[in-house]
Amino acid sequence: MSQLKTHEKVIFERLFDRDGYVLDFSDRTFAEFFREHRINIDNDKYRFNGNSKMKRLRAFWEIEPDPLVGRVLESLLQYACAIERVNKEDQEKALDTIYRLQGKKSASVQESKTEENFLNQDFAKIDWDKLNLDVQLQPVILQRVDEIRKSLNSGIALATIFLCGSTLEGLLQDVAAKNPRLFNQANASPKDKLGNVRQLQDWKLDALINVAHEVGILSLDVKKHSHSLRDFRNYIHPRQQAVHQFQPDIILQK
Repeated sequence: MSQLKTHEKVIFERLFDRDGYVLDFSDRTFAEFFREHRINIDNDKYRFNGNSKMKRLRAFWEIEPDPLVGRVLESLLQYACAIERVNKEDQEKALDTIYRLQGKKSASVQESKTEENFLNQDFAKIDWDKLNLDVQLQPVILQRVDEIRKSLNSGIALATIFLCGSTLEGLLQDVAAKNPRLFNQANASPKDKLGNVRQLQDWKLDALINVAHEVGILSLDVKKHSHSLRDFRNYIHPRQQAVHQFQPDIILQK
């Protein structure tokens, strides 16, 4: 039996419950998800609360041990983040609970370490040929990357953010254009009011990041930092920067 507390269950209910459904899972995909963790969620022992997917999930976290529950909830949270925008506060609280169940350090400690490791990586040697960029696009990207390095070295924080954001968007748009079927069929692909997938040229950076992660092009840590970059890039509008009193700075590495 897991040691989930009542207030922690409320967070996971809010994250995963969709009127008795769990996220966008069908019966088939729900069973497949749990089979990845060697669990038969259709087993009668998970049906004592009822047959809906959410009731079976509740039964699962009530009767199974902490490490297993933590592992499955972590995978569910990753899936939720891939298909929709998750409230950041709920995500952080859920991760704290998940890591407690798994006997790991708190999410805030892990997040700090992950961010430090990510920011300390050296990307000086980039094999641009592997990206198979459009012939006309590649020199523009290279020129922008050079300007990003110069801006970083000069402590020009705001310009660095805008350059990084627009360069990331250009790279993801190029990848999407070369893989339209893969991107259009992703669960996180943006839809119009009629439920049709929007034209790739109309996708915003938010959708490009989510779908690129879903189809395996961006790892989870890169996805998270990409969204942070996207949020900061919105301060390209002076009024929004003034309202939020955003003052970017750079701590230069010595």
